[in-house]
Amino acid sequence: YYVTPVLMGISMFVQQKMTPTMGDSTQAKIMMFMPIMFTFMFLNFPVGLVVYWLVNNILTIAQQYYMNAYVAAK
Repeated sequence: YYVTPVLMGISMFVQQKMTPTMGDSTQAKIMMFMPIMFTFMFLNFPVGLVVYWLVNNILTIAQQYYMNAYVAAK
């Protein structure tokens, strides 16, 4: 079952949507394709590495949410 790579891909996609975009539109399109590419790449990686990346993504999402909601409001 490929649960952890799929969760990692979803969390990476959410992280991409939350971070501010820089650069041109072509670069933004390529960056939106990266979660799909990483999901397929991580299907054969050890679970520990995928869980590490997933937890890192979740912590980054929480940090970005805090920055967007609380710090920007002040």
